[in-house]
Amino acid sequence: MRGGWVYIMTNRRNGTLTVAVMANLGRRACEHREGLVEGLTRRCGLKRLVLRAFPDDIRATIQRESNIKHWPRAWKARVIHTEHLEWRNLFDELNW
Repeated sequence: MRGGWVYIMTNRRNGTLTVAVMANLGRRACEHREGLVEGLTRRCGLKRLVLRAFPDDIRATIQRESNIKHWPRAWKARVIHTEHLEWRNLFDELNW
C-alpha cells in the first residue's frame, strides 16, 4: 500500500496545533493557507505547516497520526522544535 503524509499545522510558534493525514499534502496545505478547510484550522488560522512525515505504508501513516494525537502538547512542540528551531512554514519547501 502507498503511504500518506502525517502533518502538523499551527498558527504561530508555540500556538495551536492540529495533526492530520493526507495523501496530497501540497494541495491540503494550500487549502489550509487559503482558509478553504472548515473547522479548527480556519477558526484558529492554522496556516503554518511545521512538521511532515511520509511513512511508506498508509497503515503506518494512520498509526503515526493516532500516536501523535495522543501525545501531550509539550511532546509535539518538542518534536517540532527539534526538527526546526524557528517553526518556519514548510509549505514553500513542498515539491508538488
